Amino acid sequence: MKEFNYTITDAVGIHARPAGLLAKKASEYSSTVTIVKGERKADTRRLMALMSLGIKCGDTITIQTEGADEEKAACEISAFLTDNKY
Repeated sequence: MKEFNYTITDAVGIHARPAGLLAKKASEYSSTVTIVKGERKADTRRLMALMSLGIKCGDTITIQTEGADEEKAACEISAFLTDNKY
């Protein structure tokens, strides 16, 4: 399993549009991509579960990838978050 932390910089956090884009990106991998916020976690491919985490600006989340292409998934999800300034 690979994991990394990311601090949300988007002023409105992970709302519907970025959550949808993130879910779409995560579905490109055979690995499971999980977002952890505090004690709660969600499969990134499940839009409603992701949005239910209530991720706001300034929150630090942990992204975990596990599976055959976990290294690639972790690297590309990290770049996706940074490039899109989430």
